[in-house]
Amino acid sequence: MADPAELSARLVAELTEAGDLVPQWRAAFQAVPRHRFVPDTVWVQDGDRRLVPVDRADDEARWLELCYANDFVVTQVDDGVPAEPGRVGRDISSSASRPDVVASMLAALEVEPGMNVLEIGTGTGWNAALLAERLGDDKVVSVEVDPAVADRARRVLWDAGYEIAVAATDGALGCPSFAPFDRVIATVAADQVPHAWAEQSRPGGRVLVPWTTDFHNGALVSFTVEPDRTMRGRIVGNVAFMRLRAQRGRHVSLARDVRHVEQARCSSTGLHPYDVLGEYDVSLAVGLKVPRCKLIVRHDDGGAYAVWLVDPWSGSWASLEHGPGAETFPVRQHGPRSLWHEVEAAYHWWEDLDRPTADRWGLTVTAEGQHVWLDDPGNLIGPSCPDQGGQ
Repeated sequence: MADPAELSARLVAELTEAGDLVPQWRAAFQAVPRHRFVPDTVWVQDGDRRLVPVDRADDEARWLELCYANDFVVTQVDDGVPAEPGRVGRDISSSASRPDVVASMLAALEVEPGMNVLEIGTGTGWNAALLAERLGDDKVVSVEVDPAVADRARRVLWDAGYEIAVAATDGALGCPSFAPFDRVIATVAADQVPHAWAEQSRPGGRVLVPWTTDFHNGALVSFTVEPDRTMRGRIVGNVAFMRLRAQRGRHVSLARDVRHVEQARCSSTGLHPYDVLGEYDVSLAVGLKVPRCKLIVRHDDGGAYAVWLVDPWSGSWASLEHGPGAETFPVRQHGPRSLWHEVEAAYHWWEDLDRPTADRWGLTVTAEGQHVWLDDPGNLIGPSCPDQGGQ
């Protein structure tokens, strides 16, 4: 079995060589071994895409490899109550983030010694320990919505020598009793960015948030807090996180939400699904323009795949079949919305805007709400459908 110290050194070297780990954070990564924070039971997908446990007591070598792979580690399923029998889980509810994502987000936070940091989403506690290693225990506050996860992280942090304040509360509320903060970093995604994070920040502070839409999960926004507590920021990276629990929305199930297939409206399209779904910049734009549209892709062994678009609020759905070498693709749609047509229209809208890249998009957050803009905060962009309230 590999030595944890060797695995940790290998991971640090890999992150450094890839350019993800900047010099300012290297010492912290070297000092804080990841496996000390990962629970003894983690979860992996089996061949049927089910979540099954890997227990340290049963296979410590595999568990350690998972701890030090440059990948996320599932640390909780089904909010801590996995389905029985056989401890098979359905939904990921907590994880340890990819080390390269952790490193790149810490670099983007632009924190300096002496600053106070609020972390939203404690998880295993590893990210909080990295912050404390560089800034000091008294400069880091972390909040975690799940009391059991918070209790474990607090205990592991203290056992590792980090006396960090960990509060079991809704991260959307921040932690006002420890405010104000110079930096806020969220390790959970938000579609509606809580203004409380700005209210608890000093003017000129930075708030780093993984921002998501129903269609696209993968935009990291770096905000600056203005004196009136308005936050303005641009997309600075591509990261995907689970949402704040209060913003989870509705879970999509094809078996439950795809109904009345025999009544579907049939058509075809020449727009290749990869042009919409496989390219980050356009997928982001479609998510901005088409709310309440969740994406599922199902592959088969022959290289074909099916794209499903589902709005579980209205009961609308669309499917597109892709086969190798095809130039046109059959489309089926049902419900009050024609989701594929909306996605096609959003694609052409993005083209008409001269195909903006992700870094041209920005977000303004005030106490009254949030607004998306392109290039300039005055150039507001609105969705083509009603907003995403009532999730």
